[in-house]
Formats: sequence, structure tokens, C-alpha cells
Amino acid sequence: MLIDELREITQIPGISGYEEKVREKIAEWIEPYADYTVDTIGNLVVELGEGETKAVFMAHMDEIGLLITGIRPDGKLTFRKVGGIDDRLLYGRHLDVITENGKLDGVIGVLPVHLNLERKFETVPWHRLVIDIGAEGREEAEALGVKVLDYAVFKKHFAVLNNRYVSTRSLDDRFGVVALVEAVKDLVDHDLDGKYVFAFTVQEEIGLKGARFLAQKYSPKYAFAVDSFGCCADLTGDVRLGGGAVIRALDNSAIYTRRLARKVAEIASKNEIPLQIGVTGGGTDASVFQDRSEVLALSVPIKYLHSEVETLHIGDLEALVKLIEAIAFEL
Repeated sequence: MLIDELREITQIPGISGYEEKVREKIAEWIEPYADYTVDTIGNLVVELGEGETKAVFMAHMDEIGLLITGIRPDGKLTFRKVGGIDDRLLYGRHLDVITENGKLDGVIGVLPVHLNLERKFETVPWHRLVIDIGAEGREEAEALGVKVLDYAVFKKHFAVLNNRYVSTRSLDDRFGVVALVEAVKDLVDHDLDGKYVFAFTVQEEIGLKGARFLAQKYSPKYAFAVDSFGCCADLTGDVRLGGGAVIRALDNSAIYTRRLARKVAEIASKNEIPLQIGVTGGGTDASVFQDRSEVLALSVPIKYLHSEVETLHIGDLEALVKLIEAIAFEL
């Protein structure tokens, strides 16, 4: 079931600021179980329980991608990156170009090795690349429905490796979306000690914008981001795929609350939920609540983060769902 949900939600395009298609799918999943609201910035918010806000759980809907900035006279599209994309990953890629009317195939072309007379193979910077949609001029590109401020995402292939691993683009942070949806479905009929907020946030990849908006409304005792743990390298220590959920104890945005980390570790141990603790890079939505709440990032390890082949272990995601539910019951 989790694999099916991951397959469905990861295939939906939605870069920062363009999350509406992802939000529609989340609303479709949530509606049979709980009421939800959409705030003015675009976060989808579910409130369970009553009274003072005990905790906020956040998972971001947006993904990295490319924003179309212009159409050249030869019909090629110029773009800028949205979110953290390694320029090495752009060269020679298939893309989906998302327009108001639907989806077009596009490619970022390459100079063939046969024609590279200078024998230089350095990374080509993004601003020297263009998207080819097969148009032979600006008018033809426009006739295909492309406009400035449309966007593009990497073409998505979904793979299940050895019945244990899922590999595809935008697991960051669509696995978090799936985890929160499953938690809401399981918790909606239970009595909770206080109000628990489950927020599917926008524009995380460009500066945690959706979470910052949430922080204007909520001052919870605890704030959790459910987001990726970039793995596995010297920086991330012994954390590994298949070892369970992860407490993301430190990254580039925050040193998370140690007292809360200990509480969560105790809850995991009590419920026999496999749990790892580690440090990584990047940042999460939880960091914006540090001035008012105890904060923590909950994760699963993901290899090859921010690439077309992001990979997670399905058992780690199962452990994370159980952990979120146990926290809501026992914190």
C-alpha cells in the first residue's frame, strides 16, 4: 500500500510555488477521514483533537525543478533552477514541461563527444543550457502552449529494487506526505491529549516559506518536520537504509531539541520501533519554530537525494509512520 501511494504521489509534478496538483491529491486522500483547510499561502492543514496545540507535524509538498524564463527565437526554452539542483544532473536529461494545458516532452541536449574538439568535459552551468521541446521557432513553441513561468521537472521513472527499495524523483518529501496521510487516517478516531496539527507545506525548497507562514498562527509545544535524511556518507555516520526511522539531530538549519530527541527515542524503544540518530546537511521546516517550541526533524534515510534516483527502504517508512502515531499517543 505504501508503495502504491508513493508511486501515485511522486509522479505528480509540483515545484515550489506550483504545488496545486499535489495538494489536490492529498485533499482527495484526506477527505474521507478528516476535515482540512487550505491557508492563504497554500498549505493544507488538518487539525485533530481539541484544546491547546500540542504538536505540529509538517511535510512539504514541493519538489525541485526548473522555471521557464523565456522562449528563444529558435524555439528553445531558457530556465532557472528552483531549489537545490546539482548542475551535473541537468546535462542530457528528459523533462516534463508543465503548461496550463497539460504536459509536453522536453530534453536538455548535449554536445556529442565526437564534436568536442577541445576535449573539455567540465560541468556546463545551468544558465548555458536550454530545453528543447521540438519547436523550430518561438511562435511554434507558443502554439504548443508554452509560456514564461511554466515549469519543468525531471522525467520520473518509478522503480522497486529487490522488493525492498523504492527509487524515483521527488521522494523528498513525498514520502513525508504519505507518512502524515497514513498517520491522520490512523489517528482520526482516537482521543488525543490536545490539538495535533498535520500540515502539508509549500515552498520548503526555496526557504521554508510555508512553515514560516504556519508559525504565524501556531505556537505548539512541539514542532516536527517529517523530511528527508540525506544519506549515506562520512557526514551521516552509521545511519543506513533499512535501519529504521531517523532522528535528524543536526543539519545546516538547526541543532534540534535534545530533550525532545530523548523523549522520542524512549517512545520508539518502548514500542519496539527501529530508530537511528544522525546528522546531515540541508534544513527543515521545524527550524522556523525554534523561538517558541521544542523542535525535531523525523526522517528516513534517502540515498542520492535531489536526484532522479532518490532511494529509500520501505521498512524505514513503515517505522516512521508507527513512530509518528506513537508520538501522538504518548508525548
